[in-house]
Amino acid sequence: MAVTSVNNDDEASSPRNDNKTKELNEPADFEKAIDAAGFGLFNVLLIFIAIPATLANVFSTTTMAYILPIAECDLKLTLFNKGMLNAATYAGMISSAIIWGYLADTQGRKKILVIGYIADAICVFCSSLSQNFAMLVTFKFIGGLIVNGPGAVLFTYLTELHGAKHRPRVLMILGMITSFGTLLLPILAWLILPQDWEFALQDFNVHTWQMFLLICGLPSLICGLALIALPESPKFLMSQGRNMEALKAFQKIYFFNTRQPKNTYPIQHLIEEVPTRDTNANEVIFNIENKLQGIEENVPVKSKRQHRTLVQSLREGWQQTKPMFRKPLLARSLHVYLMQFCILLGLNTIRLWLPQLFASIAEFEHEFAGTDESSNLCAILDYSVNKTATAIASNTGDCTANRNISVDMYLNNIIVATSSLVGYCFAGLIIRALGNNRLLTYGLLLSGCLGFGLYWATSGLETLIISSLFITVCSISTSSLLGMVVGLFPTTMRTMIVAIAMMLGRLGALSGNLMFPILVEVGCVPPFVMVGAVLIFASALSCILPKKTDF
Repeated sequence: MAVTSVNNDDEASSPRNDNKTKELNEPADFEKAIDAAGFGLFNVLLIFIAIPATLANVFSTTTMAYILPIAECDLKLTLFNKGMLNAATYAGMISSAIIWGYLADTQGRKKILVIGYIADAICVFCSSLSQNFAMLVTFKFIGGLIVNGPGAVLFTYLTELHGAKHRPRVLMILGMITSFGTLLLPILAWLILPQDWEFALQDFNVHTWQMFLLICGLPSLICGLALIALPESPKFLMSQGRNMEALKAFQKIYFFNTRQPKNTYPIQHLIEEVPTRDTNANEVIFNIENKLQGIEENVPVKSKRQHRTLVQSLREGWQQTKPMFRKPLLARSLHVYLMQFCILLGLNTIRLWLPQLFASIAEFEHEFAGTDESSNLCAILDYSVNKTATAIASNTGDCTANRNISVDMYLNNIIVATSSLVGYCFAGLIIRALGNNRLLTYGLLLSGCLGFGLYWATSGLETLIISSLFITVCSISTSSLLGMVVGLFPTTMRTMIVAIAMMLGRLGALSGNLMFPILVEVGCVPPFVMVGAVLIFASALSCILPKKTDF
């Protein structure tokens, strides 16, 4: 291994004692360097910038669910059109998963975050101008294709700007922000969508739901611009052999945290993790093996960097991933992928159709208030299907009546989001009491039963209670599965396994949202049988997951 030093012209010229000189010249790895930079203002600013970034990730997959009941008439949406709008973002995410991973590992974290979030903001703003279904679904697909990159890189970027001591806390805060985002979205919908913000500019019509989409694009723009002021991940720079730039990044973090001059940062040399770049003119390279000779004599021992060819890089990558395609990891990974597919198919199908279901329930109960008409969910779905088909067939262009959605729709979604947030607060206690394996098995079994239970809901209140429990328990089970991956696979495989599992989960979400409206038109029973069956199947699969590994 080698270490890199930067000649600092601003460094004070006063003589230093031998101990201090030795400490300054001691080569540092990433953990030592980030600890020396301290924890303070920079980290607080980083968390504040992560808030709009995380909200942008949450909004990208969920905003469509809240505008479907409002935009149904304006865009002449069929049930299948609504399913396509819910699924479009996931389709874009799946399409871009591999390329974003490659770009993040070669071009850097900051560049992907800045360009990705600004591009996502532009795409969301364009979607808010949509005048028809084709235009809106196209921009939702492109938005998913774009936001998948910065959304995944944000997690890596935050962990790479914190030391091991603070990393778990940061990840916990990130999870809390995500839960807050799921609660904030229905609150925004409640505040914006009932407003009468309709106007026309010649032949260009602007509706309240378009203003809602426009406002939901602001977090992407805010975090994209704010990230410009932050440094590149020093961990990434060190992994690329760009230690001089990494040292400057550490100095910037140190300056913000301590308000001391950058040249007082106590680390002067960084271990060269991957020497793949030619030496810069002002960059000196040391061999770790010879560091005592070089440092004590203040004479650098030069070493020529070794370059890896593309073929060598591909060979090394294959050697790292080859165990994934052999026993026992192949069967184990396929097991996890199938479970993740089933869980997110069930969870995101119900989650993204809940606003539409609550809107239909509120409309049905208002329409048939004071009558003997059955208010079970099947009758409500039949009413909604027939009403949508009639509205499409006899569309007159006047959609004023369709915008009068009951406030109960928004309040019910706020209650579901709140229950999920409360559930996460107690998730740690539940995991400690039951263990990951039991929580996964029992949680998925209960979620499957609740999915079937929606079929027997006879009122809006019962639907609200069952769906709140369903979303809460199923969400905790999903987190439990990803937590188990840590113990099922070796360290070098975990990131890739989680990435592929999330991609398969998105495929499940896409499939469920496309199948749900088709099954609803077939009858009331099939959609709930689909949701309940896949989750009970996932519960059965969890029973045969290995509990102990050799890793």
